[in-house]
Amino acid sequence: MINAPKVAVVILNWNGLKYLKQFLPSVLASSWPGLEIVIGDNASTDDSISFIKENYPAIRIIQNDKNYGFTGGYNRILSQVDADYYILLNSDVEVTPGWIEPVIGLMESDDLIAAAAPKLLSFAQKDQFEHAGAAGGFIDSFGYPFCRGRMFYELEHDLGQYEQSGEVFWASGASLFIKKKYWDEAGGFDEHFFAHMEEIDLCWRLKNMGYKVMYCAQSTIYHVGGGTLNAENPFKTYLNFRNNLLLLKKNLPFWRAMFVISVRFCMDLLAIFRFLAEGKRKDAWAVSRAHQNFVLGLFGIHVSGYGVKDLGNGENKLSPRTHKSKRIVHNLKGMYKSSIVWAFFVKKKTRFTDLDQADLI
Repeated sequence: MINAPKVAVVILNWNGLKYLKQFLPSVLASSWPGLEIVIGDNASTDDSISFIKENYPAIRIIQNDKNYGFTGGYNRILSQVDADYYILLNSDVEVTPGWIEPVIGLMESDDLIAAAAPKLLSFAQKDQFEHAGAAGGFIDSFGYPFCRGRMFYELEHDLGQYEQSGEVFWASGASLFIKKKYWDEAGGFDEHFFAHMEEIDLCWRLKNMGYKVMYCAQSTIYHVGGGTLNAENPFKTYLNFRNNLLLLKKNLPFWRAMFVISVRFCMDLLAIFRFLAEGKRKDAWAVSRAHQNFVLGLFGIHVSGYGVKDLGNGENKLSPRTHKSKRIVHNLKGMYKSSIVWAFFVKKKTRFTDLDQADLI
């Protein structure tokens, strides 16, 4: 490509030596001209940094002084990286030959495209979509995220049913392509999220600014998933429930947010009962804790929990970075106007193609 944009792959690492050894060679084999590969380290205590220095001395390493989570870690690392495009890549991802070119080509075709993601398949079962992003992210009217190829815990096999690239609501943070100018304009990640759903928040803010988020079917990566926090971790449950409420509060108009959040509190109560019925008391408590911290955080009251600086913590107030985005145009492409919970659990629609396409904006 003549005058190819400058692209930087930035891998945020925290005690990920196992995955760096396993997957870094595939990233280094990428064919994009002049590609910069950066390891951003969140104060790892394993041998990650010494391994990189010894085996890959040409790779740039940027070290944070402590673990700032996914959000704070990336914000600090990317402020030190100069490129036209950032690719935020999880350490537990195997990339395929030529994975960068189709996505950058798609994004270069339209200046309004701010972010994009490739097809995410499971590393363990490579003909199956992966939970974190599958074939592009969507969201329903009550704030529940889902994907083409993944509805809640149901994963589809990749049979070529989602080979058409197009606009979606959100792109997975497992492999998030974003134009630097729009990363800067949006103010990067909101550090209140710490981890989980921060990429949905970023994409929603970009869409509220009138930009587009895309899925690129011509690029494929394989994701392990749960490398840092597995699905059975109550901390992950806490983050998912708290961050989902924060997502609604931030990105919906005030009165719509109040209505949706009220409904979500009732629906989350059902989730608590379900966890209790399954004997998962720690997960039930995590949901309750998420609600407590969200509500009290609205009044500036900090409630300790899980070692995360919560909404009311004076040390973690919204920085000027997160106030940059302003609503200009509500681009709702990729929103499902009905309830995905009703469609999935009551109407038993377990595949994206089962949904009434008229309900998709």
